[in-house]
Amino acid sequence: MTLAYVALGSNLEQPEQQVRAALAALGHLPGSALLRHSSLYRTAPVGYADQPDFINAVAALETDLPPAALLAELFAIEQRFGRQRSFRNAPRVLDLDLLHYDGVIMSEAELVLPHPRMRERAFVMVPLAEIAAGQDLPGVGDVSALAAALAGDGIERLPEAG
Repeated sequence: MTLAYVALGSNLEQPEQQVRAALAALGHLPGSALLRHSSLYRTAPVGYADQPDFINAVAALETDLPPAALLAELFAIEQRFGRQRSFRNAPRVLDLDLLHYDGVIMSEAELVLPHPRMRERAFVMVPLAEIAAGQDLPGVGDVSALAAALAGDGIERLPEAG
């Protein structure tokens, strides 16, 4: 089994419920197990600003799926949730990004690992640090230090659902 981290985000159609349902869907991926996930966080949109805030989280999976197959499964979940890819950084029901796959470093047209912009994004690094504090991920760096540097970038941890 290989450890992988997946970022989740939604800003349409009850985003908190979308992210929670997507976490449950990750737990049913073939050859995979959901190990843990972060709290939910509210963040401002990046890129295209004229849209609602996002709800974000990060999940840790153990998987037997190779990176490309895992990515295909993530895209299939997005499709089931009604994801439309109208333009870059558009509002979306669900966005799933494969962030890191057990130290694999690759750059292909369909998949770059680790995710090329994860180090710059509070909505990735802060939730990742919650579940991977103290880890030094190859190609990324010290998760806790990167998250601390981005913590002031307008990210708000939501209270736990009752």
